[in-house]
Amino acid sequence: MLKTRVITALALMAVLLPSLFWLPQMAWAWLIAAFIGVGAWEWGALLGWQNRQRVLLGVVTAALCAVLAWTEPLAIGAAGFAPAQTWVFLFYGLSAIFWLLLIPFWLRGKWSLHGASGLLVGAVVLLPTWLAMVQLRAVGPAVLLAVFAVVWMADIAAYFAGRRFGKRKLAPGISPGKTWEGAYGAIVGVLVYGLVIGHFFMAGVSLPLWVAALLLVTAVSIIGDLFESMLKRKAGIKDSSNVLPGHGGVLDRIDSLTSTLPVAALAWLLFFYRG
Repeated sequence: MLKTRVITALALMAVLLPSLFWLPQMAWAWLIAAFIGVGAWEWGALLGWQNRQRVLLGVVTAALCAVLAWTEPLAIGAAGFAPAQTWVFLFYGLSAIFWLLLIPFWLRGKWSLHGASGLLVGAVVLLPTWLAMVQLRAVGPAVLLAVFAVVWMADIAAYFAGRRFGKRKLAPGISPGKTWEGAYGAIVGVLVYGLVIGHFFMAGVSLPLWVAALLLVTAVSIIGDLFESMLKRKAGIKDSSNVLPGHGGVLDRIDSLTSTLPVAALAWLLFFYRG
């Protein structure tokens, strides 16, 4: 299993890292559209759909993202860069409301997904994620990679803190392995990482604002992870798919990013963007 995980991880890096730094912006938008399309196909499994319906959902989602990229090149940075569009704020605003205001109640109530509501939730989860991955890359590949690293740091710190100190379960009915001590470890790890990179790359940004942004990103990354864990538990599946051998599916790899990236992109537009 470990060998399979390593091989898959290396293959992903061999595709994504060169693409992140060297692909033209429109090609990057289309690549991520395909990636999100696979995530939509997996979302169909969480809704209990048959494979034909899931394939249709994936194709339509990928096509919608590709069309948005084609018709809005200025917003995605493919022809100049003017990210502060009304529809962009709508995408990110709905995502922020969903993750920050609705999901805490959803996790407490352990609600289920059904029919049209499941499609709507999938759109709110996946489309802003695609947009954030495209826009933050337009700001700079290193910026997008830095946001990825925040989530990775949160996961790694939570894992080791939970293994060493974990006693109190964070959400035993959703993800029994997660603990409050792991969550605190994630906060500490992200703060240390964020203060280090902030020293070099965030000159001029007030320290309280930067710390608040780091805490917000950490919180929503944990929420995103818990949300997908709850959906998989309700659907009776261990992984969203097996398209990534040893890792599960696309949604398994981006569960925390679906909550983190849109909120990070919105925070950048509101507090750091100088258009």
